[in-house]
Amino acid sequence: MTPAALDTLQQHLLTALANAPDEVRRLFHGRGHRWPGLESITVDWLQGVLLVTLFRQPAEAELADLKQRLLALAESAAWRERNGQKLLLQHRYRADSASEFLLGEPVDHWPVSEHGLRFKLDLGRNQNSGLFLDMRYGRRWVQQQAQGKRVLNLFAYTCAFSVAAIAGGALHVLNLDMAKGPLTRGRDNHRLNGHDLGKVGFLGHDLFKSWGKISKCGPYDLIIVDPPSFQKGSFVLTQDYRKVLRRLPGLLSEQGQVLACLNDPAIGADFLLEGMAAEAPGLVFQRRLDNPPEFADSFPGGGLKVLVFHQGSTDQNP
Repeated sequence: MTPAALDTLQQHLLTALANAPDEVRRLFHGRGHRWPGLESITVDWLQGVLLVTLFRQPAEAELADLKQRLLALAESAAWRERNGQKLLLQHRYRADSASEFLLGEPVDHWPVSEHGLRFKLDLGRNQNSGLFLDMRYGRRWVQQQAQGKRVLNLFAYTCAFSVAAIAGGALHVLNLDMAKGPLTRGRDNHRLNGHDLGKVGFLGHDLFKSWGKISKCGPYDLIIVDPPSFQKGSFVLTQDYRKVLRRLPGLLSEQGQVLACLNDPAIGADFLLEGMAAEAPGLVFQRRLDNPPEFADSFPGGGLKVLVFHQGSTDQNP
């Protein structure tokens, strides 16, 4: 992060903050490799909190310069107009992903909104805040598709897809994740939105040991598969994704749909297309969802991949 690169970042943030919407949004996506010298930094607007994440350890002078510029940003008219309250710097390159509040009193949780839905984020505690902002269009698609459907949300994390589905009129959503803590946050997220928890199920189980329980609650009209690239002891994308794909046809209703997601920048969409063709040939590729424009990537296929498949004939509407 040279002084010239940090000049670019500072000017970009001033403009982006002044034009930020009244909801959570990424302001700067250096990991898209569109800004030389800033490939290891992202900046998110959490409606009052500016979260700056570093993915590479900077030199001491670089870090000091970055902090000074962020504090200067907090003196700007754009910061005051957007009601900026806190500056949070996360050192993602560290094993503990340690965070520090550069401005404002530390808080553990923070409410944000997206498409009229509310979510509670973790600040400064975990590697991830609890809402992946690049999946914004995916959540919108689920909300638009969910009316009257039974939904299975695999690798549910904090149940953001579930919140979108219930908001869209889903009959029932079953969330599965082996980590029970995020599922508890998922309940909180549904409560924030005034949802009937009688329409939502939570399974804190290992997916590969739970197919029987999942099947009993089916069939499902929509299945969401959004796994981590790697989860020690439970999931390795390149080894385990196909094991999930081959189970899908037996879980889907006659005209069911699948939203299959891939977040590893090193693996292209062909991985999913070829995997589905081999393991579940009755599921037909329908479309790939666009990524939000703020996540533009210089490498084709380098960003998030979100693909829609459906069971049945090819004349189903997207």
